[in-house]
Amino acid sequence: QVQLVESGGGVVQAGGSLRLSCAFSGLTFSMFAMGWFRQAPGKERECVAAIGRNGANTYYTDVVKGRFTISRDNAKNTVYLQMNSLKPDDTAVYYCAADRISRIFDFSAHTNRAEYDYWGQGTQVTVSS
Repeated sequence: QVQLVESGGGVVQAGGSLRLSCAFSGLTFSMFAMGWFRQAPGKERECVAAIGRNGANTYYTDVVKGRFTISRDNAKNTVYLQMNSLKPDDTAVYYCAADRISRIFDFSAHTNRAEYDYWGQGTQVTVSS
């Protein structure tokens, strides 16, 4: 039903920037909270950033605060992750995910991986030192 297609990954030197995009299709985008997760080799998938249905509420894991910015454009059905001051520890596969919201007044950012209903294929981000 829902398709998520990530783009924008690649190889960058430490201190550089990348912008990830995730194109959403299939259902009504504004009914979904969105999240960016990442998984490094040998580690669990973690929530890096999340955003509520209307973009008013966001969440960032501590290690990316001040460096990453999540945003969404409900007119374009797209969610973004701007990543600045990248570090080698940011190297991972980054996944876009969509969480269908049933409560009409729920505009919160969701961080629980188990709540997310749809996942993209992932895009590799490699930060060299």
